[in-house]
Amino acid sequence: MPQAAPLIDGLPAKVVMADTAYDADHFRQAIAAKGAVAVIPSNPSRARKLPLDKHLYAQRHLVECCFSKLKQFRRVATRFEKTARNYLAIVTLAATVLWLR
Repeated sequence: MPQAAPLIDGLPAKVVMADTAYDADHFRQAIAAKGAVAVIPSNPSRARKLPLDKHLYAQRHLVECCFSKLKQFRRVATRFEKTARNYLAIVTLAATVLWLR
């Protein structure tokens, strides 16, 4: 998962939640090096299951629901915008509409 480690650089997170696809020892070590706690369920193929804070992991559905609601906006879901700046503006606008509802 070499692409995942740069995603956590510069994040002021205390907890990093992810799904089983991100269950790799080097990624967990990168999270621990940042001073955060990894809340990642063990991959079913892992020989020794690692502990998981199920209460924190249950909160992950809030993030999933937020992305689901954002994707109801066609321009967000289909990424019609050509530049990152314009796409960020559309996502911000969609998030504002959701917040105002």
